[in-house]
Amino acid sequence: MNGIGDGPKVVFEIGKIQVTETVVMGWLIIVVVTLLCLWLTKDLKKVPEKKRQVVAEMFVKFVNGMVRDNMGEALMGYAPYIGALLISAVLGALISMVGLRSMTADINVTAGWALITFILITFHKIKANGFGGYLKSFAQPVSFILPLNLISEVATPASMAFRLFGNVAGGMVITGLLYSALGALSSALHLSFEMGSWGFNVFQVGIPAVLSIYFDLFSGCIQAYIFSMLTMVNVGAAAEGA
Repeated sequence: MNGIGDGPKVVFEIGKIQVTETVVMGWLIIVVVTLLCLWLTKDLKKVPEKKRQVVAEMFVKFVNGMVRDNMGEALMGYAPYIGALLISAVLGALISMVGLRSMTADINVTAGWALITFILITFHKIKANGFGGYLKSFAQPVSFILPLNLISEVATPASMAFRLFGNVAGGMVITGLLYSALGALSSALHLSFEMGSWGFNVFQVGIPAVLSIYFDLFSGCIQAYIFSMLTMVNVGAAAEGA
């Protein structure tokens, strides 16, 4: 069984390809989101008659509003991507509340999303300023700050990846450590009971759940929202030639 600080376990192998918990959780989230979209958009009417259509329209309106406010009308085509990114990040964190490993607790996931953001930023910078203008921008306003500008270019996606990963993985580690400590405290105070292979520790009831609600529900959702916002702001700024 993995320790608190270990990475995702290998669930099974396809030839020489190792399929980890992260990949399986990603597939699970894709299936859940697909089924949810099919259910929410079933039998749509011009005037909503069912609550599920109202929920679907509220989410679409919310995402469209974020994209319009942060990226501008010209980049409204990114709304589906931002919506998919937001819901994937939220579910990737919340999935731990049912005992599964958070997808966003794997740096490979958040780094992959950040890499896509970096590619989009670079694409729009080149589109706005031309390839030559893009290269010249690294030596502005004066040429000797070229190294700093290069570091700044890479620092944006790196900070985004580590912000989301760090918050989710950190919360998972803290909750795990507390759970172990409460088990030890229960044993020390003789409040630990065993019956065959079944065990029960008094102090492990309730307290870890409260922390899980904070780290998984509140912090996970907030960090997913921040990641999506940073993606929109940085891509929008690049498209404007900033």
